[in-house]
Amino acid sequence: MIGRLSDLDSAIDKSLKYGSHILIEEYIDGKEITVSVLGDKALPIVEIKPHSSVYDYKSKYTKGESDYVCPAEIDDSLSEEIKHTALKIHKLLGCQVYSRVDFRLDKDNKFWLLEINTLPGMTETSLFPMAAKAAGLSFEDLIDKIIKLSLEK
Repeated sequence: MIGRLSDLDSAIDKSLKYGSHILIEEYIDGKEITVSVLGDKALPIVEIKPHSSVYDYKSKYTKGESDYVCPAEIDDSLSEEIKHTALKIHKLLGCQVYSRVDFRLDKDNKFWLLEINTLPGMTETSLFPMAAKAAGLSFEDLIDKIIKLSLEK
């Protein structure tokens, strides 16, 4: 992450040493949230609170480096709108069975799509099982549901 606009040219030059294509995105200040989709249902939203300034590899994969709030403390109507949008994106992209849709929620409560994960993790620090648990599904029930939905396809 670049701290100052004056560092941009230098960062671009460094990036181009590793390849001819780079992606530059505007930083969206706000909350990091994710919506897990299982079948035709969006599960409770998870808010990600990294202990560092960004949700990086260490924050994501090291237990204790981030806190998670599930369900996220978001107004009910906004939460439903975000979940509806996540489900719509899941279907629009032809995803089946399950996915995880990541967003940023800015200070004006406008949400921005970051990416969709078509094969979410199922580890101790993974967010999909956390959302499923908040929806009342044990890890075993979640895996069973994924298998059953997959066999229907």
